[in-house]
Amino acid sequence: MADKRNRFLELLQFVAIFLVLYILVQFGLRQFFPSQFGSASTQTGVVLLPQAASVKGDHSALLTLENFTKENLVLPDRCPQPPVAIAFVEGENVTPLTSTGTAVPCVPITSVKAGEKVTIDLSPWKYSVLGRIGAYRATISLPDGQAISTDFSIYGPGPFTRLFRAFITKPLLNLLIFITSIIPGHSLGLSIIVLTILVKLLLYLPTQKGLESQKKLQAIQPKLDALKAQYKDDPKRMQEETMKIWKEHKVNPFQSCLPTLIQLPILIGLFFVIRDGSSLELSRHLIYPVYQQLTWSFQTSFLGFDLLQPSVYVFPPLLVVLQFLQMKLAFASAKKKAEEKRKEGEQPKPDTAAMQQKMMLYGLPLMIGFFAIKFPAAVSLYWGVSTLFAIAQQFVVNRRTA
Repeated sequence: MADKRNRFLELLQFVAIFLVLYILVQFGLRQFFPSQFGSASTQTGVVLLPQAASVKGDHSALLTLENFTKENLVLPDRCPQPPVAIAFVEGENVTPLTSTGTAVPCVPITSVKAGEKVTIDLSPWKYSVLGRIGAYRATISLPDGQAISTDFSIYGPGPFTRLFRAFITKPLLNLLIFITSIIPGHSLGLSIIVLTILVKLLLYLPTQKGLESQKKLQAIQPKLDALKAQYKDDPKRMQEETMKIWKEHKVNPFQSCLPTLIQLPILIGLFFVIRDGSSLELSRHLIYPVYQQLTWSFQTSFLGFDLLQPSVYVFPPLLVVLQFLQMKLAFASAKKKAEEKRKEGEQPKPDTAAMQQKMMLYGLPLMIGFFAIKFPAAVSLYWGVSTLFAIAQQFVVNRRTA
């Protein structure tokens, strides 16, 4: 009877996990890709909208042009000018802007099929047209003589962003450029692998301390659970006894968080460098003067993949498997202790920590797989190498603390 009840509770946990996962994935997709996963529109005609009403300086402004009519929309080729007319707005003054050049080759948008939408990427003109902080108006002229407009603004980066760029993003991007410059063929794929390994080696010691601290916490978790049950009506006594156990086993719960807090900004910076820095022409604001006039460009083809395009069928499932293995190793000791309790005839009670572990074990890999479908393969390559390194490091920790 107890086994049936536990299986039923586990089933309910799985249902709850996947419901939460579905909601989180849908929310994340709408945050990262609003144009692809937005809610259905009830508008008619031709609609021009910004994907973000405000864009941080030096980031790419994106517009969405959607054709709700029953006829294909034919547009003129405006290259080397933007596909839409851009004007700078200062109060009542609207000043038309003309491009003096593009950072990357202009790709014209000459048609939008009936019922479809296209993304207008204004990044080629981020330095020549959209270089000022302030309000902008984008206007497109339709074949019937009508014109539709939309407004967006560009704001300056704050002090935190400037510090983050100065001490993390810029050094990492320029290190990537340096590595690529000495690699035969200037392979972006090999450079990403080398840079990722270098960063993981740099963070090896703090990461190791954090993982070892986590293992110690997992080891004393049964004692902490017993305290919760014994002193559930006496929070003060429970806190005192918890502190005694931490001191007895020389465990500092904050020690496992501190290394993560140290390495997190670096890993986030590396992620954005890989995602956005593969096109050097669009990263001028992050490149040191010594690399401003490069005579080469990244070789973006690697093992048959175009690293600038998403890999739908290879990297996403591979990352799901690798991330699952990493989570499995991370929770190995907790699972081992649960199995020992079952062998002893004790039925472990479902708790919040166990449910969170299951969410991490199954939810995180699936979420990463979803995002890998949309992110460039360069990001997936970085994440795969980073996860392989993390698996090896977790395996070493498990062996030491076994």
